[in-house]
This record gives sequence, C-alpha cells and structure tokens, in this order.
Amino acid sequence: MPRVKVARKSTAIDMTAMCDVAFLLLTFFILTAKPKVEDPTKAEVPASSKEQPVAEDNIAQVTIGGKDKVFYSVSGTDIRTETLDAMGEKYNVKFTPEEKAKFAITEVFGVPMSQLKSYLDMTADQKKTYQQPGIPVDTTNNNELSNWILTSRKADRALHGKDLQIAIKGDRREQYPIINTVIGVLGKQKVFKFNLITSLRAAPKK
Repeated sequence: MPRVKVARKSTAIDMTAMCDVAFLLLTFFILTAKPKVEDPTKAEVPASSKEQPVAEDNIAQVTIGGKDKVFYSVSGTDIRTETLDAMGEKYNVKFTPEEKAKFAITEVFGVPMSQLKSYLDMTADQKKTYQQPGIPVDTTNNNELSNWILTSRKADRALHGKDLQIAIKGDRREQYPIINTVIGVLGKQKVFKFNLITSLRAAPKK
C-alpha cells in the first residue's frame, strides 16, 4: 500500500506574550536603576584586598579630594530637606521652596553655607564646570562639616529613628592631616565607627 502523506503545516509562534514580558522587564530596570552621580572631586580611592559593600541607604559620605577639599552627601531626600532647614536656621540663611527642592536631589556638594544659595541657582551645565571650593572644616572657628554631619544625624533619628552610618572616601593622593581632621570631627561627635571606601585590589598572581 502506498504511504499516506501527511501535509506539512508551517508552525506559527505567537511572540506577543514574550514581547510584553521583555518590555515589562526593561521598564522595571529603567525605573529602578540609579543614574551615575558625577563626582566633583574625581577622587582615586586606595585599593584594598577586602571586599565589603557599603549600604546605599541611611548613610552619609564625606569625600576628600582636589587638594584638601571636603565634600558631603547624605542619602534620602527627606533627610536632605530636614538637614537644610536646620542648617539654614543655624546660619540664618533663608531657602526658597525651589532651592529646597533642588537640594533634595543634590547627591554631593562642596560649598560653604555662604555660597550654597548661588550654587543651587546654577544650571546643570554650570555646576559641571564650577570648581567647588569645599566645605569648611576649621576645627577652631568655622567647622561647617561638623554641623552638616550633626544635623543629618539628628534628622535621620527624628524621621526614621535610625543612627546614620558614616563613610569616608579619600583620594589616595591626599595628605594625612586632612583625613585626620575629618576623623577628628567624627570623634568629637562620639562617632568612632565608620566605613572607609576603597577599590578592590586584584589578587596576587601565584
């Protein structure tokens, strides 16, 4: 008997569901990803053989770079706004709602209180080219860094009931005295536990 030939049919796969899933994943990653923050110090951190990730939330960071310049950043828009209000009262500086909104999304800054308003009024392009002078850390006369850290810690405690973690990021080319000054600022606030940010050193070849 002759074989019965089965008619071949082309297979069709509906890709609609897979495309929907792909676009949902893409949207999720775009919305949850954090943009890269421009580092005004261009600090080259020293290498370390030990790897321990630093927390992204509930943390304040002191960055040292650019010939003893000190910069400050603290996580959380609510903490930044509360801290700015407290610093404005302390230094008798009035900030507008627009300036407060700009400061709330400012990741890192390094200007004295007397120049903060003019810095916040700059455009994004102007901020990229502006050479920030750094936050004063004079331990005898005008230690604005100490006040920024203290008010941030108080704001975090009041808003979230947590102790703010502190991290120091220092350029490997900086001299020791400025690093020691920053550690001394923390010591006066009884903060003896903090993180030192480093890069991961490659393992030695055997």
